[in-house]
Amino acid sequence: MFQGLPPAQRRLRALRHQLRRRRRWIAAALVAVATVSALRAVAPSPPDTVDVLVAARDLPSGTLLDRSDVLAQRFPADLAPSVTSPSPVGRVLAAPLARGEVLTEARVVGPGLAEAQAGQTVLPVRLPDAGMATLLRPGDEVDLMATDPGSGATRVVAREVTVLAAPAEVPEGPASGTGGALVVVGTSAVDAVEITSAALSQFLTVSWNR
Repeated sequence: MFQGLPPAQRRLRALRHQLRRRRRWIAAALVAVATVSALRAVAPSPPDTVDVLVAARDLPSGTLLDRSDVLAQRFPADLAPSVTSPSPVGRVLAAPLARGEVLTEARVVGPGLAEAQAGQTVLPVRLPDAGMATLLRPGDEVDLMATDPGSGATRVVAREVTVLAAPAEVPEGPASGTGGALVVVGTSAVDAVEITSAALSQFLTVSWNR
């Protein structure tokens, strides 16, 4: 086909012939490369992530947290809770946490409880009977009653008080002085005054429907 031509021209024409035969394949490859480059250019960048503490296992309310109870997981920054608990070690859970659930300030005993109960006053209440306190669970709505130790008369101090935190384990039985057990509740400002006054001179008990 290229006989009679100088060797250099024969090689050049042979190369051009091969390129013409393969130009469709070359064109298709170039289109594919251009398509991939365009997709990469318009694809969104990976979202920013942050470390969020979650429960390493199911944790009951009243748990005194240590490092083995929580672990860090990466969350998209725009989906992560805004009020997480940065230093949980040594803090007490106010409500149970399921494995993998985010640990927020509203789930531990502290100022975050007030933020979780908008419009309510967060109040620690000491029940003389510590065993009674262990029967309560966060989320229970209870009536607080006061009994006069002299006359034995009992009255309802506050109704439908929300339990925010209760101890998991305390010695059972009545206690005197600073004994008993603390329960954290959410109530109205008016009822908080009544409960505090009653707790100074009377025995507090609770009743509820679960």
